Amino acid sequence: MRVPVAAATALLLLAPAGFGAQAYAQGAERFRLEKTESGYMRMDTQTGAMSLCRERSGQLVCNVAADEREAYETEIEALRERVSALEARVEALEERAGEVTSTLPSEEEFEQTLGLMERFFRRFMDIVKGLEEDRGQEQGATPNRT
Repeated sequence: MRVPVAAATALLLLAPAGFGAQAYAQGAERFRLEKTESGYMRMDTQTGAMSLCRERSGQLVCNVAADEREAYETEIEALRERVSALEARVEALEERAGEVTSTLPSEEEFEQTLGLMERFFRRFMDIVKGLEEDRGQEQGATPNRT
């Protein structure tokens, strides 16, 4: 059985609306409001977090419960301590980096080292030239075979 194009298009357009309603329903079930003497108590059914809500200017304004605020403040204090420790560590590393630059050789030490390297390479090249000359003499002594 073939479905007319118009009907298929209508189904495709209506399908996302059904999924959106389902997602909204899941979000709506997440929180529960209970009427209290001073307003409403909102409970997050997934986490158990509770907030005190009051109606202001036609809107429901919720404040974090006292024990949750304490948990947030504890977390903030822990993060502050961690940041302080990291800043101290960065400062120590920067000081150590300053010490490394001071251990570089002086200009005199650098020139002395460069002079030693130059002497080494000159002697090395003299050895290579001597070996090439010895090899040339050996090749000149043997007859060419053609």
